[in-house]
Amino acid sequence: MKYDEIKANAKLIYENKMNDGATKILIGTATCGISVGAMEVILEFERQLKRYNLEAKIIKVGCLGVCFLEPLVCVMKKDYPSICYKNVTPELVSKLVRNYLLEDDPCLDMAVGTLEFKEDNTPYIPELSRFEKETRIILKYAGVIDPEDINDYIALGGYKGLNKTLNPKKEEILEVINNSGLRGLGGAGFPTGRKWETCFKTDDFPKYIIANGDEGDPGAFMDRILLESSPHQVIEGMIIAAYTVGAHQGYIYVRAEYPLAVERLKIALNQAKEYNLLGDNILESGFNFELKVFPGCGAFVAGEETALIYSIEGERPSPRIRPPYPAEKGLFEKPTIINNVKTYAAIVPIILNGADWFTQMGTQNSKGTMVFCLAGRVKESGWVEVKMGMPLKEVVFDIGGGIKGDKELKAVQIGGPSGGCVPAEFIETPVDFDSLQSLGAIMGSGGLIVLDGNSCMVDVAKYFLSFIQNESCGKCTFCRVGTKQLLLILEEIVKGKGKLEDLDLLQELAIDIKEGALCGLGKTAPNPILTTLRYFKDEYIAHISEKRCPAKVCRELISYYIIPEKCYRGCDHCVLKCPVKDCIKPNEKGLKVIDQEKCLKCGNCLEVCPKEYDAVIKVDKI
Repeated sequence: MKYDEIKANAKLIYENKMNDGATKILIGTATCGISVGAMEVILEFERQLKRYNLEAKIIKVGCLGVCFLEPLVCVMKKDYPSICYKNVTPELVSKLVRNYLLEDDPCLDMAVGTLEFKEDNTPYIPELSRFEKETRIILKYAGVIDPEDINDYIALGGYKGLNKTLNPKKEEILEVINNSGLRGLGGAGFPTGRKWETCFKTDDFPKYIIANGDEGDPGAFMDRILLESSPHQVIEGMIIAAYTVGAHQGYIYVRAEYPLAVERLKIALNQAKEYNLLGDNILESGFNFELKVFPGCGAFVAGEETALIYSIEGERPSPRIRPPYPAEKGLFEKPTIINNVKTYAAIVPIILNGADWFTQMGTQNSKGTMVFCLAGRVKESGWVEVKMGMPLKEVVFDIGGGIKGDKELKAVQIGGPSGGCVPAEFIETPVDFDSLQSLGAIMGSGGLIVLDGNSCMVDVAKYFLSFIQNESCGKCTFCRVGTKQLLLILEEIVKGKGKLEDLDLLQELAIDIKEGALCGLGKTAPNPILTTLRYFKDEYIAHISEKRCPAKVCRELISYYIIPEKCYRGCDHCVLKCPVKDCIKPNEKGLKVIDQEKCLKCGNCLEVCPKEYDAVIKVDKI
């Protein structure tokens, strides 16, 4: 079956679904939406529509990026604008159906804005200024298409890039990818075209294609959102890569903790086969390519490309010594292209629009766009796709809405546990590979955790070191033993038992690990320590010399007290909530006192003390 025939059929199906006059109800059903009740909202819509005998279609879409508004519902009613409703609950569904679908009252008090489309079909909500800052090419269709219906993707131009690829010479495709300047979006930033060219020129067969979707960074969910919202764009990019280098077998490696992504990928692969976009004689071109989903083992180190290859081979995931690189000797000792899922998704618009179009976005050495996940103390959590080079300040404040409670920004942890902490003073730094590296951080796969004054930077470093140490494969001594020693030193510091000479030891050991570790995980593991030492050394000194935690986070260095003048004697909230018997009891004057030797530093007393009294305080020293 030819592409034009497939597209015509898909477009007809899509238009019949979207333009039949019936009301459309788009509901975000990525993990972010489901986790806060999207499926319950769907069930309630079904009940209400049946109750009033209304004709309306419920369409399950992916994530539009505004996770803080989930469950997000967009109602497309004839002769009305498409209205988006935020944080919809089953209780609010009956109001929407009754007031809007039956009585034409759009319930604007529940609305966040209207859903509109730019000339290139990119969706946006004009009432939210964040969309003005975004440039969506990787996640262009996320949140507006049904990820389980291939017709939606094809009708909007999907697989057109693949059809275009099957005509020119493979050298021409390589030239486009090379000239585009696309770098790997999984963290390392290696030039994609150079990797493909190496594999193409390697005279050894069979060759393999692997998509790395083993996203394990705390606070990162970019790959998951992409696979749950627009799986076909990743698949299309992989087929293009396979045709270019001469591969006939591929794997999409997705961590098993992403069951929805795995399920939707399998559905997408089956649909692609039915449409002659996968399997034998793709689009009657004579090219064959098989693609399988490989659920990962859940190890963070499996995100390293050689460890991932070991995992697919059935071995324990641990890094290999390089060279040789996977492009020359990878899966089953054969040439292998392995790229992040976002990288494959970026291939499609590059093929369609050309290298020059792509190079107009970004900086001199970082072209195109990058997808970031905003988490932590940011007001508007979710994912964003912006041009490389956008100042970090615009990402956090203009797109993310700033800091919760309008507190001051303290730092941004970027690049996951192998990244680094960028202090507020460098908030104008452009977001690209080179600029972040100059600060001691890395862009990584796109996780971005915002920290305010309530964050202890020593504790943050300890948290990420603990994660890295637990996830180390243990193959090389520098990572296995070195990260453990770093963690032990940090654990002593947060208890107030550290020594000033520990700071020099941390610095020296961190540098040794960076230089001696085998893989990227070990080489970047010390980044949280090095950046916090570099920019927040005063907090380390406070923990050591003054035995206090300025952010009042480290349990061993904080205390809770009851202010006698404020405490109401007839209130026993703190006594009832305290988990330790007789830890809070009256003294000889009948005033409540916290026994510091028994106190667990749980903070329950502070939490339950009535605000009108505000009698419990937390202090940053023992």
